[in-house]
Amino acid sequence: MEKLFGTDGIRGMANIAPLTAEMALAVGRATAYICKRHKNRHRIVIGKDTRLSGYMLENALTAGICSMGVDVLLVGPMPTPGIAFITQNMRADAGIVISASHNPYQDNGIKIFSADGIKLSYNLEKEIENILITDQINHIRPTADEIGKAYRIDDALGRYIVFCKNTFPSDMSLAGMKIVLDCANGASYKAAPIIFSELGAEVTTIHNTPDGTNINADCGSQFTSDLAAKVRETKSHIGLAFDGDGDRLITVDENGNELTGDHILVICAKFAKENNMNTSNVVVTTPMSNFGMRVALREMNIKYIEAEVGDRNVLETMQKTGCTIGGEQSGHLIFLNHHTTGDGIISALQLTAVMKKSGKKLSELADVMKVMPQKLVNVTVNKKPPLENIPELNKAIKEAESRLGNAGRVLIRYSGTQPLCRIMVEGPTEELTARLTQSLTDVVTRVLS
Repeated sequence: MEKLFGTDGIRGMANIAPLTAEMALAVGRATAYICKRHKNRHRIVIGKDTRLSGYMLENALTAGICSMGVDVLLVGPMPTPGIAFITQNMRADAGIVISASHNPYQDNGIKIFSADGIKLSYNLEKEIENILITDQINHIRPTADEIGKAYRIDDALGRYIVFCKNTFPSDMSLAGMKIVLDCANGASYKAAPIIFSELGAEVTTIHNTPDGTNINADCGSQFTSDLAAKVRETKSHIGLAFDGDGDRLITVDENGNELTGDHILVICAKFAKENNMNTSNVVVTTPMSNFGMRVALREMNIKYIEAEVGDRNVLETMQKTGCTIGGEQSGHLIFLNHHTTGDGIISALQLTAVMKKSGKKLSELADVMKVMPQKLVNVTVNKKPPLENIPELNKAIKEAESRLGNAGRVLIRYSGTQPLCRIMVEGPTEELTARLTQSLTDVVTRVLS
């Protein structure tokens, strides 16, 4: 094992290395060892999404943590941002999330939050890897009454629901608004319907009957066709799609048109500027954001800063610049005035608050941004050499960029969590964008697959 953690924790197919019960037990021990450096409180929160393999990994992590003399607080299925909140709320040393986010059910993952509800630093992740490689804590075996205990926190979901509702303006309600929720058969299946119903909305919920194997299956933030159809059928004002662990949001307007995280950021940034809610007047984006977003922000005299892809990088840039709004096209959005991490439910509450306050339909609000034709293709690869070291690919990129000039761009990168190479092209027309994307896809497939 040279590297265990990727860009978003440990991820892979469940019950195959590195996502085995044995590895989870070892990760639990290493995390507990690091937490015991702090005095007076030795507790770690564990939560999960709705995957079948979550039971196996939950028990293994619990055993590892307790074997180091640290207690475990079990919260069960809950959105990833909910676990970050509970970690802070319970004053625990750390929080562990068992989830592979938007991946299919056979995958799973382990993400770790620090005591302040922020994903563990790269340095601490590296330290955990080193502990596992060297077996330096193998001799530490608390006995008798020094062994840790595990507790079920029955009111964790209720605490998170109250926390989310408090991010919605206290002088407003969602009365009169019809909302369709797609919970992706994932971690938000309990919390989301309760929150929006209690705030007064008329809620219709789809894909909220998880069975352990249907999480993200043709539903949720990556597959919005069912949501769009239900919005049109029920004549709803908006459709909200979460991913499997509830940290992303993709929306559908009243006509069934999908809006990405870019749209949501622009709409909320415009509202924040008009109401003096974003004092830095900055939005943090990533290179994956549509070129149309940059144009819209410039026209509104709102600055934008590009962080590297990944919500942890977005958060770090936001903290450095004092920005309170940032996120990714994928729908992983951070409203730093409300939470330390991306939260699909909180993002949806901020968007619906703008709709209620402005009295405008979502389609009207989305008109502030004109989307440039964009094509994104994921190519499965069996190796990941540095892209700059592939002459054939670099030649193809230069040719595509020459064709686009100042009217578009090319971005090719590896996924940090899956064996994929992502190819994105933006151009002035659908035809040119598709043609250049296919050309680049052919090269990547030939040299990397």
